[in-house]
Amino acid sequence: MGKQSVEELTSRVHGAVITPGDARYDEARRVYNAMIDRKPTAVVRCVNAGDVLAAVGFARENGFDLAIRGGGHSVPGYGTWDDAVVADLSAMRGVRVDPVRRTARVEGGATLADLDAATHAFGLGVTGGVVSTTGVGGLTLGGGFGHLARHLGLTCDNLLSADVVTADGRFLMVTEHEHPDLFWALRGGTGNFGVVTSFEFRLSPVSEVLGGLMFFELEHTESVLRHYREYIAVAPEQLGAFPAFHNAPPLPFVPEERHGDPLIAVVVCWSGPMAEGERAVQPFREAAPVAFESVGPLPYPVLQTMFDQLLPPGLQHYWKSAFAVRLTDEAIAAHAAHGPKVPSVSACHIYPINGACHRIAPEETAFSYRDATFATVIAGMWPDPAENAVNTAWVKDYYRAIAPHSSAGGYVNFVADDDQERVTDDYRDNYTRLIEIKRAYDPDNFFHVNHNIRP
Repeated sequence: MGKQSVEELTSRVHGAVITPGDARYDEARRVYNAMIDRKPTAVVRCVNAGDVLAAVGFARENGFDLAIRGGGHSVPGYGTWDDAVVADLSAMRGVRVDPVRRTARVEGGATLADLDAATHAFGLGVTGGVVSTTGVGGLTLGGGFGHLARHLGLTCDNLLSADVVTADGRFLMVTEHEHPDLFWALRGGTGNFGVVTSFEFRLSPVSEVLGGLMFFELEHTESVLRHYREYIAVAPEQLGAFPAFHNAPPLPFVPEERHGDPLIAVVVCWSGPMAEGERAVQPFREAAPVAFESVGPLPYPVLQTMFDQLLPPGLQHYWKSAFAVRLTDEAIAAHAAHGPKVPSVSACHIYPINGACHRIAPEETAFSYRDATFATVIAGMWPDPAENAVNTAWVKDYYRAIAPHSSAGGYVNFVADDDQERVTDDYRDNYTRLIEIKRAYDPDNFFHVNHNIRP
C-alpha cells in the first residue's frame, strides 16, 4: 500500500488508520488469542458505519482481504489477517435501550459487558455468553449460547434487525420483512455475508438471578454428569446450568490449599422467581457431596463476569466443539477420562441447548442444530507458549474421544482454524441455502476470513 493510498483511506474515515511503522501498530494488530501473530496492511479503527463503508470499499477496490473485528475473541484469530485491511469495530460500543418496547440497539463492537450494563439498569436482558469481554457481534452471528438460553433462546433467536454493510458497498437495514433471506443467514451463518454495524435485540425481564458454582471431587464425575443429564431434561426452563471441568480458581470460597486442583463443577443460573431458585438448584447438590460452593442471589451482569479474571487477553487458545443429541454413558466415560486432565486455565463446558432453543425449527434460522441437546466446548487456554504442543494435544485427544458419541458438526463460535474442513457439517442441513444467499450477497467471496461458506 503506497503513501497516497494511506492518505486516501485516512481522508475517508473519522477513526484512525494504523499501518506498519505506526507506534500503535503492534497493539492494533493484537487479538485475544496470543497464538495469533498476523501482520495486516492497515487497521481501520471504525467509529461509525461510514468508516465501515470506507474500509470495505477500500479493501475491495484495492484487492485486499478484509478481516472484521468486533470483540476480538475469535479463537482462530479472524479479527486480523496477514496483508489485509482490518475493519476494527471495537470503538463502536454504544447500546441504546428502549425500555417501553423492550429492545436494545447495539453497535457492532460492543461486548457483553457493554450490553449487560445498559440493559440491567432497566431490569432487562438477553441471552449472552459466559465471559463478559466476548463481542456481541460474533456471539450473535454464530448463534449465541449462555446462561439464559434455556429460558430465552439463543442470542440470535432474540435478534430483531441488523444494519449490514455488504460486499458491494450497500448499507442494508435487515429484518424478517426487509431482506429476509439475509436476516435468516445472519442468525447462525457468522460473518460470511457482510459487516454488521448494529444489532437490535428483543429484551426480557432479567435482573437478579440465583447463580454461581458448585465444585465436586473428580471421583464423582460420572455421577455428576449422569445426574445432570437426567435433571436438565426436565428442569424448569428458567434454570441455566452446565457441568464444567476446571482447575480450582483462587476464589475466596475455595480453600487455599485446593487452588489449582482439577475438579468438576456445575455452574448454575436461575432467572425465574427468586423464591423458587433454591428448589430449582437443589437437585445438583444431590448428585454427590459438594466440595465447596458459592451460589446465591446476585445481579445477572455479575454472574456474567465470573470467569473474566481467569481469562485475560494474551492467553494461548486452541478449542474444539461438538454437538450431541444425548449425553450417553459412553460419552460420560470419555469425559471422565479426559476432563480431569484439564491444564492451566483450560476448561470443558457442556452447555444445554434444550428448552426455548428447541421451540425454533432447524430451518427457521441458519443455526441448524435445534435437535441437539448438548454443546460441548473443549477450550484449551494457557499463558505459556512453550506448552502449546502438549496442551493442544489435550484438546485434540479429548475431542477424538467424544467424537464417536457426538454429531458430525460443532458450534461455529468454538471452532479452531483447522476446522475449516468441517464447515459443511457445522452448518449441516442449512448449508445449501447458505450457499445460495452467499451467491446473492457475496458472489466473489469477499468476506472469506471466517468459517467460510464458499459461493
